[in-house]
This record gives sequence, structure tokens and C-alpha cells, in this order.
Amino acid sequence: MSDVTEYGWSEEGLQAARDLTDELHTSAVMIVHKGKVVDAWGDLDYKHRCHSIRKSFLSALYGIHIENGTISRDATIEDLGIDDNEGLSDLEKQATVQMILQARSGVYHPALFETAAMTAAKPDRHSAAPGEQYHYNNWDFNVAGTIYEQETGEAIHQSFMDRIAMPIGMQDYAPEDGRYVTGEESRHAAYPFVMSTRDMARFGHLFLNYGLWDGEYVLPEGWVEESTAVHSALEEERTDRGGYGYMWWVEVDGRHFGSVDRVPEGTYTGRGARGHVLAVVPKLDLVFVHRTNTAVSGQRTTYDDIGRVFELVVDALETSN
Repeated sequence: MSDVTEYGWSEEGLQAARDLTDELHTSAVMIVHKGKVVDAWGDLDYKHRCHSIRKSFLSALYGIHIENGTISRDATIEDLGIDDNEGLSDLEKQATVQMILQARSGVYHPALFETAAMTAAKPDRHSAAPGEQYHYNNWDFNVAGTIYEQETGEAIHQSFMDRIAMPIGMQDYAPEDGRYVTGEESRHAAYPFVMSTRDMARFGHLFLNYGLWDGEYVLPEGWVEESTAVHSALEEERTDRGGYGYMWWVEVDGRHFGSVDRVPEGTYTGRGARGHVLAVVPKLDLVFVHRTNTAVSGQRTTYDDIGRVFELVVDALETSN
């Protein structure tokens, strides 16, 4: 650990976070404060699976193409010629791009890359109109990928390289590491990413800086604020996470991790199954990344445990000031 006290951190507090991760399946952590790496440990350059953080990456790309007019947020899936294997109803086809980004399409068609729990929790087909309710729905997230590639003519992983990874100087990201998951359940593929911890921290820092990097807007002005605003307060499912934006989880009334009484106002996270969290805390000028090597069978860190690590990190800053 470097001398972090000069940056306003408690060495004892950060050591407590390290000690806790020693008890977990943590494989890497990086903490960036005011643009400086104040502490990091583990396999920082290893390209971990990202799982559902893929959705936050795609959300960022959408901002670029909504701003330049390539994608219309008001276009319906009927306008875009979108359908699926079981057929979509006329009502389902009225779901808009905006609703899809918010996970509010109301289309509960079978989807690829779902966990058994996600499939079991899915509402019945035709049980909600487009825009009527939030549901964390891989059909929305996957069809967002289809729409992105159809409307822009760009492959998602290469587009991320060209439009985000290269401009912000990611060190390890390679588009050929990305892949697509296809299958009989749906026409709309999932698009898994892998990314190193240090590259993910850069992505978080881009959001912390509201889309600016070295004085230039990589993401459109206003997109970070819009995409990480609360578009759905979670009142029936995953309520401990607070709310949902455009493929980001967002703090509401201090709620964001079930194990933490109150996180700083404005905190938001991208989350991936079994142990991946990218947390951005604008109030503290802080980015926190936690990874687990989920390519290894049995490796898992719960969000509650990651929340405990996050709380120790925040306390290590707040108690030292």
C-alpha cells in the first residue's frame, strides 16, 4: 500500500477492507479517488468476465448515437422491424428504445443468457403494457444490442473499442475477447464482455467526470446524468438496490446494498453476477471496482459482502477527513 494518508485516507480503514476481501472470493479491487489510484490489490490486468456490467457499457454507447441522431429513443420496436421467435403482439411492438433502456418494455418473451432465477421471476407474457412497469429483463438488454448493431452498423465490442476504450486509454481491452450468445429461445443475442479491473476503473472514472476525458467529451454532455438518474424506484423486486436508470443501478434514500444502512447520495453501480461491481460515488469523487474470478467454478462473492467492503472503503475516506 502506498502512503495514502496524504490523499486523506485512513491506512487502517483500507487495511480493514483488504482483510475482509481475504475472507471472500475477491480476486481484485481498485479504488480511485480524485483521479488517483489510492489503493489496489489482486489481478488488476486479468480480463475478468463482466456478466451484466455489459449492459452499462452498451448504455454508454447508446448515449453517443442518440446524441448524433443515429438512434431515436422514441422509435418503437415496430418502427425498427423487431420481432422474435414466438411473435410479438401489436401492443408489445409499441415498446420504445427509451423503455428498453429502462427495462420497462413489458415484453416478457423468453431471452438468452438468463439465470434460472431470472427466468422464474419473469412476469407472464402480456401482463403489462409497454412502459407500465419495471422488470429486470434480459430480453430488453439483448434486444438493445440487436437494435444498436442494426441502426449503427457497428459491432458492439468493436464500437466500444473505437468510441470509448481507445479515447480513454484502456490498457487491456480487446474487441476480439467479446462474444455473442445465441440459442433457440430468442433471435436476440447476448453480448458478453471481458475487461480488466484497471480498465473498468477507467470506465468508471469517465462517468465520474460526466463523460469528459482530457477535456474532451467522449460521451455526450448530459448523458451520464440522464442515464444514471432514477427512472424506476424499485418497490417490488431487488428493493435493496434503490432504483434503476438506463442499465445502471442507482441509490435511492441511501439504499443500494442490502448490507449497508446508507450509501452516499448519488451513488450508482454496474453489477455482474457472482461478484462484480463498478461503483461510482460522485459525492466523494470516488470509483470502486470489485472483481471475482467467475471463470473458476465455485468462485462467488455476494453483493452484500461487496457492500461490506464498499462501506469499509467509504469509511476509510470519511473518517479520515
